[in-house]
Amino acid sequence: MAKKRNRAKHTATFEERLADQAQKFIEAANKQPHGSKAQGRLLQRARQVETAAHVNKWLSSPELQSTRALEDILADQKK
Repeated sequence: MAKKRNRAKHTATFEERLADQAQKFIEAANKQPHGSKAQGRLLQRARQVETAAHVNKWLSSPELQSTRALEDILADQKK
């Protein structure tokens, strides 16, 4: 028998959750000694989360969506 996948119902949007996670990393980094490896790793994680938010925003932009639609039309015409 196959296992059922656990699904989470999120109350916040993906962008809000990313922003919240980045803020938590920054706050945790501020509690570390200045220049420590732990602080550097936490700040790096915050930058990674912020980059993920930017990539998500870019991928969901209307300009990119219209480009995808055009690519789909051209692919259908070649068939």
